[in-house]
Amino acid sequence: MVTREDIFKRLENVFDPEVPVLTVLDLGIVRDVLVTASEIQVTITPTYSGCPAMNTIEADIKKELNDLGSIKVLTLLSPAWTTDWMSEEGKLKLKEYGIAPPVEGGRGMFENPQVDCVRCGSKNTKMLAQFGSTACKAMYQCQDCFEPFDYFKCHR
Repeated sequence: MVTREDIFKRLENVFDPEVPVLTVLDLGIVRDVLVTASEIQVTITPTYSGCPAMNTIEADIKKELNDLGSIKVLTLLSPAWTTDWMSEEGKLKLKEYGIAPPVEGGRGMFENPQVDCVRCGSKNTKMLAQFGSTACKAMYQCQDCFEPFDYFKCHR
Protein backbone atom coordinates (compact mmCIF):
# COMPACT_ATOMS: atom_id res chain seq x y z
CA MET A 1 0.00 0.00 0.00
CA VAL A 2 1.17 3.52 -0.79
CA THR A 3 2.14 5.72 2.19
CA ARG A 4 1.91 9.45 2.95
CA GLU A 5 5.67 9.62 2.51
CA ASP A 6 5.32 8.09 -0.98
CA ILE A 7 2.78 10.78 -1.89
CA PHE A 8 4.94 13.61 -0.57
CA LYS A 9 7.89 12.25 -2.57
CA ARG A 10 5.75 12.26 -5.73
CA LEU A 11 4.53 15.82 -5.02
CA GLU A 12 8.15 16.97 -5.42
CA ASN A 13 7.42 16.58 -9.16
CA VAL A 14 4.51 19.06 -9.17
CA PHE A 15 5.65 22.60 -9.98
CA ASP A 16 3.99 26.00 -9.76
CA PRO A 17 3.08 26.98 -13.34
CA GLU A 18 3.78 30.66 -12.61
CA VAL A 19 7.18 30.09 -10.92
CA PRO A 20 8.36 26.82 -12.46
CA VAL A 21 11.36 26.39 -10.14
CA LEU A 22 9.07 25.97 -7.11
CA THR A 23 7.25 22.77 -6.24
CA VAL A 24 3.94 22.74 -4.40
CA LEU A 25 5.97 21.59 -1.39
CA ASP A 26 8.40 24.52 -1.70
CA LEU A 27 5.40 26.86 -1.71
CA GLY A 28 3.88 25.19 1.32
CA ILE A 29 0.45 24.92 -0.27
CA VAL A 30 0.10 21.19 0.47
CA ARG A 31 -1.63 21.12 3.84
CA ASP A 32 -2.27 17.42 4.29
CA VAL A 33 -2.23 14.04 2.63
CA LEU A 34 -4.61 11.28 3.67
CA VAL A 35 -4.23 7.76 2.29
CA THR A 36 -7.05 5.26 2.73
CA ALA A 37 -7.73 1.89 1.14
CA SER A 38 -10.07 3.51 -1.40
CA GLU A 39 -8.66 7.00 -2.00
CA ILE A 40 -5.75 9.43 -1.76
CA GLN A 41 -6.80 12.86 -0.60
CA VAL A 42 -4.48 15.88 -0.96
CA THR A 43 -5.51 19.11 0.76
CA ILE A 44 -4.11 22.34 -0.64
CA THR A 45 -4.41 26.03 0.23
CA PRO A 46 -4.04 28.64 -2.53
CA THR A 47 -1.38 31.31 -2.17
CA TYR A 48 -4.24 33.79 -2.42
CA SER A 49 -7.96 33.47 -3.06
CA GLY A 50 -8.63 33.39 -6.77
CA CYS A 51 -5.10 32.41 -7.78
CA PRO A 52 -5.43 31.32 -11.44
CA ALA A 53 -2.65 28.74 -11.08
CA MET A 54 -4.61 26.60 -8.60
CA ASN A 55 -6.69 24.84 -11.26
CA THR A 56 -3.52 23.84 -13.08
CA ILE A 57 -1.85 22.77 -9.84
CA GLU A 58 -4.85 20.60 -8.92
CA ALA A 59 -4.79 18.96 -12.37
CA ASP A 60 -1.02 18.42 -12.12
CA ILE A 61 -1.37 16.78 -8.69
CA LYS A 62 -4.02 14.41 -10.06
CA LYS A 63 -1.87 13.65 -13.10
CA GLU A 64 1.20 12.91 -10.95
CA LEU A 65 -0.73 10.57 -8.64
CA ASN A 66 -3.21 9.14 -11.16
CA ASP A 67 -1.56 5.73 -11.41
CA LEU A 68 -2.07 5.20 -7.66
CA GLY A 69 -5.86 5.03 -7.74
CA SER A 70 -8.66 7.43 -6.87
CA ILE A 71 -7.27 10.94 -6.22
CA LYS A 72 -9.22 13.73 -4.54
CA VAL A 73 -7.81 17.25 -4.18
CA LEU A 74 -9.50 19.45 -1.60
CA THR A 75 -9.00 23.21 -1.40
CA LEU A 76 -8.89 24.67 2.10
CA LEU A 77 -9.09 28.47 2.39
CA SER A 78 -8.76 28.83 6.14
CA PRO A 79 -6.36 29.46 7.63
CA ALA A 80 -5.11 31.58 4.76
CA TRP A 81 -1.76 30.68 3.20
CA THR A 82 1.25 32.62 4.40
CA THR A 83 4.76 32.97 3.00
CA ASP A 84 5.89 31.57 6.37
CA TRP A 85 4.82 28.17 4.97
CA MET A 86 7.37 28.39 2.15
CA SER A 87 10.44 26.21 2.56
CA GLU A 88 13.84 27.83 2.99
CA GLU A 89 14.93 25.85 -0.07
CA GLY A 90 12.03 27.37 -2.01
CA LYS A 91 13.07 30.90 -1.02
CA LEU A 92 16.62 30.17 -2.19
CA LYS A 93 15.27 28.78 -5.48
CA LEU A 94 13.29 32.01 -5.97
CA LYS A 95 16.40 34.15 -5.53
CA GLU A 96 18.45 31.97 -7.89
CA TYR A 97 15.64 32.25 -10.45
CA GLY A 98 15.78 36.06 -10.24
CA ILE A 99 12.79 36.74 -7.97
CA ALA A 100 13.46 38.30 -4.58
CA PRO A 101 12.03 36.06 -1.85
CA PRO A 102 9.67 37.40 0.85
CA VAL A 103 11.44 39.64 3.35
CA GLU A 104 11.45 38.41 6.95
CA GLY A 105 9.35 40.62 9.18
CA GLY A 106 7.09 41.73 6.35
CA ARG A 107 3.49 42.21 7.37
CA GLY A 108 1.38 42.28 4.27
CA MET A 109 1.24 42.44 0.51
CA PHE A 110 0.75 46.23 0.34
CA GLU A 111 3.85 47.19 2.26
CA ASN A 112 6.99 48.66 0.71
CA PRO A 113 9.78 46.61 2.34
CA GLN A 114 13.50 47.00 1.74
CA VAL A 115 14.35 44.28 -0.78
CA ASP A 116 17.88 43.39 -1.88
CA CYS A 117 18.61 43.30 -5.61
CA VAL A 118 18.70 39.70 -6.84
CA ARG A 119 21.30 40.57 -9.47
CA CYS A 120 23.95 42.64 -7.64
CA GLY A 121 22.88 42.34 -3.97
CA SER A 122 22.47 46.10 -3.49
CA LYS A 123 20.12 47.32 -0.77
CA ASN A 124 19.52 50.48 -2.82
CA THR A 125 16.25 49.39 -4.45
CA LYS A 126 12.81 50.89 -4.85
CA MET A 127 9.35 49.57 -5.62
CA LEU A 128 8.08 50.53 -9.06
CA ALA A 129 4.66 48.87 -8.85
CA GLN A 130 2.58 46.99 -6.26
CA PHE A 131 1.98 44.25 -8.83
CA GLY A 132 4.61 42.58 -10.99
CA SER A 133 4.28 39.77 -13.51
CA THR A 134 1.63 38.16 -11.26
CA ALA A 135 -0.53 39.50 -8.42
CA CYS A 136 1.64 37.78 -5.78
CA LYS A 137 4.71 39.76 -6.88
CA ALA A 138 5.71 43.44 -6.85
CA MET A 139 8.06 45.12 -9.34
CA TYR A 140 11.28 46.57 -7.96
CA GLN A 141 14.29 48.26 -9.53
CA CYS A 142 17.86 48.39 -8.30
CA GLN A 143 19.16 51.96 -8.11
CA ASP A 144 22.77 50.78 -8.50
CA CYS A 145 22.65 48.34 -11.43
CA PHE A 146 19.27 49.72 -12.68
CA GLU A 147 17.90 46.25 -13.34
CA PRO A 148 14.19 45.63 -12.67
CA PHE A 149 13.18 42.48 -10.78
CA ASP A 150 10.15 40.83 -9.22
CA TYR A 151 9.70 40.54 -5.44
CA PHE A 152 7.53 37.69 -4.10
CA LYS A 153 5.37 39.65 -1.66
CA CYS A 154 5.09 38.63 1.96
CA HIS A 155 1.61 37.29 2.80
CA ARG A 156 0.55 37.07 6.42
